[in-house]
Amino acid sequence: MHSAHQFDVSIYCDGACDPNPGHAGSGIVVYREGKLAQLWYGLYNPMGTNNTAELNALYHALRMAEAEIKNGHTVEVCSDSAYAINCIRSWAPSWEKKGWRKPGGEIKNLEIIQDCYAIYRRIEKELKLTHVAAHVGTEGNELADRMAMLAVQRKEKRLRLYREEMDISTLLKMQGG
Repeated sequence: MHSAHQFDVSIYCDGACDPNPGHAGSGIVVYREGKLAQLWYGLYNPMGTNNTAELNALYHALRMAEAEIKNGHTVEVCSDSAYAINCIRSWAPSWEKKGWRKPGGEIKNLEIIQDCYAIYRRIEKELKLTHVAAHVGTEGNELADRMAMLAVQRKEKRLRLYREEMDISTLLKMQGG
């Protein structure tokens, strides 16, 4: 018997940048009831950083999560970026209280952090936001990494649905970040 999945929907997001700063892209992987459902890649930025790529991926994952929550689903969003998660879960509340300033100068990537935080605030009670370790073989994280690299390779500015065959072992052989 197959074990019940903890969440109706699990969304993995990842960013890649090569070199850093340089060519950045983002990838998102959606599982429904534990089965791979969708792969997304894009948000290419020729002058990006690892952090902007991670935040862009998280922003779109949160948008997807909000739509799923509105449809009554339980949702987990997984990111391997401690920075991106800390920005919205740990640091943004105090930055906001201080007028989006921090001691010692400007907050880098402020606009995308504010956009992420706005969605996060609306859904945080229903959302499980999880930090996952990178490059330890977690399938969703590895696939999100491959999609982020694909965005860089294809210089795809829009967030696009991956329409090719979703054979997991073949996908995992693609270039990683």
